[in-house]
Amino acid sequence: MGGETFEVPKLKSAYPKLSAHPVGQWIPNIYKDRIGMFYGGGQYEKKNLRAMMTEGIASGSPHVKLSVWDAPDLTRPTFKEATDSKNKYRSTQVGDWFGPSWSTHWFKVKLTVPEKLCKKELLELHWDANNEGMVWTEDGNPLQGLTGGGERIEWILPEKFRNGKEHTIYIEMACNGMFGNAPGGDSIQPPDPNKYFQLGKADIVAVNVEARNLYIDMWEIGDAAREFPTDSWEQHKALRIANEVIDAFELGNQDSIIKGRKIAQEYLGKDASSSKVYKSGKEPLVYGIGHCHIDTCWLWPWAETKRKVARSWSNQCNLMDRYPEHRFTCSQAQQYKWLKQYYPYVFDRVKDKVKKGTFQPVGGSWVEHDTNMPSGESLVRQFVYGQRFFESNFGERCRTFWLPDTFGYSSQLPQLCRLAGMTRFFTQKLSWNNINKFPHTTFNWVSLDGSQVICHMAPAETYTAEANFGDVRRSVTQHKSMDQDETSLLVFGKGDGGGGPTWEHLEKLRRCRGMADTVGMLPRVHMGDSVEDFFDRLEKKASNGVDLVTWYGELYFELHRGTYTTQANNKRNNRKSEIMLRDIELLATLASIKSGYKYPKEDIDDMWEGVLLCQFHDCLPGSSIEMCYDDSDELYAKIFKTGEKILKDLQTVLGVLEVDKANTNNSLVALNTMPWHRRELIPIGDNQAGVACGDGNLLTIRTFKITETPEVTVEEVRSGVFVLQNDQLRVEVEGGVISSLYDRKAEREVIAKGGKGNQLVIFDDKPLYWQAWDVEVYHLDSRKELSPGTTKIIQQDAHQVSVMTETKISDKSWAKTYISLSAAFKGQQSYVEMHSEVEWQESMKFLKVEFPVDVRNTEASYETQFGIVRRPTHYNTTWDMAKFEVCCHKFADLSENGYGVSILNDSKYGFATCGNLMRLSLLRAPKAPDAHADMGRHHIRWAILPHQGELGSTTVHTAFNFNNPLKLVQSPEPLEASAFSNPIKLTGNPSLILDTVKRGEDDEDVSRGELKKRKGKSIILRIYDSLGGKSKGTIETTLDVQRVWKTNVLEDDEEELKFSKGKIDIVLRPFEVATFRLQL
Repeated sequence: MGGETFEVPKLKSAYPKLSAHPVGQWIPNIYKDRIGMFYGGGQYEKKNLRAMMTEGIASGSPHVKLSVWDAPDLTRPTFKEATDSKNKYRSTQVGDWFGPSWSTHWFKVKLTVPEKLCKKELLELHWDANNEGMVWTEDGNPLQGLTGGGERIEWILPEKFRNGKEHTIYIEMACNGMFGNAPGGDSIQPPDPNKYFQLGKADIVAVNVEARNLYIDMWEIGDAAREFPTDSWEQHKALRIANEVIDAFELGNQDSIIKGRKIAQEYLGKDASSSKVYKSGKEPLVYGIGHCHIDTCWLWPWAETKRKVARSWSNQCNLMDRYPEHRFTCSQAQQYKWLKQYYPYVFDRVKDKVKKGTFQPVGGSWVEHDTNMPSGESLVRQFVYGQRFFESNFGERCRTFWLPDTFGYSSQLPQLCRLAGMTRFFTQKLSWNNINKFPHTTFNWVSLDGSQVICHMAPAETYTAEANFGDVRRSVTQHKSMDQDETSLLVFGKGDGGGGPTWEHLEKLRRCRGMADTVGMLPRVHMGDSVEDFFDRLEKKASNGVDLVTWYGELYFELHRGTYTTQANNKRNNRKSEIMLRDIELLATLASIKSGYKYPKEDIDDMWEGVLLCQFHDCLPGSSIEMCYDDSDELYAKIFKTGEKILKDLQTVLGVLEVDKANTNNSLVALNTMPWHRRELIPIGDNQAGVACGDGNLLTIRTFKITETPEVTVEEVRSGVFVLQNDQLRVEVEGGVISSLYDRKAEREVIAKGGKGNQLVIFDDKPLYWQAWDVEVYHLDSRKELSPGTTKIIQQDAHQVSVMTETKISDKSWAKTYISLSAAFKGQQSYVEMHSEVEWQESMKFLKVEFPVDVRNTEASYETQFGIVRRPTHYNTTWDMAKFEVCCHKFADLSENGYGVSILNDSKYGFATCGNLMRLSLLRAPKAPDAHADMGRHHIRWAILPHQGELGSTTVHTAFNFNNPLKLVQSPEPLEASAFSNPIKLTGNPSLILDTVKRGEDDEDVSRGELKKRKGKSIILRIYDSLGGKSKGTIETTLDVQRVWKTNVLEDDEEELKFSKGKIDIVLRPFEVATFRLQL
């Protein structure tokens, strides 16, 4: 009981009693900088890890024999054409030069692997000519793209090449870099037509696989040492491990590389160079998805894009065979169609990978299009043509809209996405904003009508991530929606010029995952899931009660505002082709139902596909090189030629012909495609006009009666001062500008006191960098009024009067501006029309026209697709000021209670309203990437439309009419009364617009067989509310309609509607876009 003693064992320690030598603290920066020296180039590359990256190289004959055939005249011959026996291949060698820019050279490459390399683990052909290329088999199968300039220069030799015999491949060289042919280092400068490229490398290389793996290990551990916080143990451990690897390395000793890899495993884990690394079962935050953004045209023409697609996507198929975790996603049905047409072998490989779930079509649209300027119907057709292609070729539609690189996002996109079967949207472009930082990462984006999609913007803020440590880290550190959901997409791969992920990207992500599982701190990245898997999880969360933040209306991009104006002719062609297609579909639909006319589906499809292609986000905005606009001009000319032929045929069906002035016996009628009653003046020759009246596709024309009191007059009241007047408006033109516009009915002045309406102004236009893209806020400080020359009366007819003013812009540029006023009709708002002929030869200038109006509101209204966007007229906040230049369609409007003013246009998209100053953008003159953008002659129409009451159907209808002038035709035979009535009418609220009438895509007499045919004939109607209120209306038809369905834009029946005595009652939400199918 007590008193016992216990012996406590002494701790044995090898800790020495005496200090052996001094040990200093590491100097972190020095040891950090040492890491890059271990695997980098420069003075030590023959002594560091790089010196052991290969186990042998075979160059020149007899191992690599080269001969070349130069394709003539910048042609891009097919494999069959290039290997024709008539072509003479000449001997060539490394060091030879090839060109000029855009030329193609086909190399016959004969390879014989030397015996000493045959048993090496990995054999590659390294080919580098600093330009793009494609490897082909001897029998004509495209295998892999080559980038050049040290990027993607390797092609793995097949096993059968290891037999010591000679094997032949072909390499197609394209004389352009990944970003075209710009001179020097600035890729957006106009291309140099005389660039030449030197073949710098053509070697058989035995790769030291373990050395290559250690290179990636050290890259990622080095990044951790450089980028983790210096007060974290994870950073200090990375620094220690990296230096231990370096200390273990011995030049020429393979065992030292194996040892270094073992040391690296302490930081990366044992599976960091294998797909097993993703099977740890731990919850990831970041989901990696391979991507290859290929601009359908930009710094290269469409013809080169077709090759870029084949090069890039064959690379990805190869990587999928080597990396089971690799998932690759790509949008743009047009690019898939090109692949199918020109590279069927690669397309079959892609189809196989799609079936396996590793290659994932996404986006649902024809191209990655601009969303600011295309019409509402164009946005619909991007989805219709895109989704139909994906469904018919791959068996399913896309569920995610994918648009990472477009310059702003229309407020109606969420609604149209939902109507096209897509509930989610991916982008990242708003990270480029140069004024305000967009506040969300994952959110509900809400359309004008209230429809919503889940939107995710990659927090790494790129769609071309290099899959670096920093990209993974930023996927969390820059995530702005963590309160609701902490996950994100990491979209990686070479892009814009194509290419996609490389083996290095996939290896780096493996290391990042290994690091996250072994050490921590780095967000856990996962590979193997699709874009749809990622959004499915978000959608499930949202369905289960997670309230994502909301963003209502447009995603305005605070950059690239100049794209609303650059390349004016291209934008004009866009507007005119959209209108032509609408007319053709309307008239062809009715003709195919009422007569034996065959609906020209194939021609219509070809036309639409051409228009949709030209709406690509670097084509329509005006940010491509000159070659691209040569191509689009040619395509538009083809579209217009096809369209004019169809319209001529349709006129014959309608019983009318082009006007023949020699044949005066034929009665004149007007061709109309607007869905409402029109009463308009139409010129009939000899300075005379008729009055066209009615609501059918043909309108009767009666003589314009000349009364004792002229209905419209012009008078020079004093020197240089002219007054144009009709029953509604009095216009005073002084010094070439409108000094007064008096509304006689409302008894009020429209132009602000002392203001100058229709004043041409010019600005210096030198953005910070992106010339064709940007106009910066400071350009407004350089405003200069253009002094007009003399004004004279040039038209004084009974129905219309005009004055013309010549304005000198510079020694090389001028404008002739016509101000016209027509006789007014009772009960129909009159407007003042302007037409300007401009000779434009400027450099870095911006031409606009201004209207200071006597109207006050803090918001102005702008027509957008299927609706109106309201934007501030003030600069209260930086968010307001950022909208100093915005996009509008056919009109912009500034209204106060009881009165307003609309500015109409026929082909312009840039606008600004600052206070009471309304400003229409006319022409720019950037010099990059097209040195001749907008140079030449332009014809531009616009108008000022005052109106009583707030913005209403008067403006909407007048803007449509302004863009769709009546066409004078003649009838050789008396027409039946039915020719002047419309078999389909929309009555009710005037805010409802019947925008599209077309045949059903899959009607059995129309279908081209891509998808299952539908029995019988049907008519598709697209109707929208244009003003933002609940709208009731009635579709009235005299056609033999059996059933009526409300459908989505893909024409899937959704809700059957009641139909009685040729009438269907409809109700639309504010700004709703509704599609109806009338089954005959």
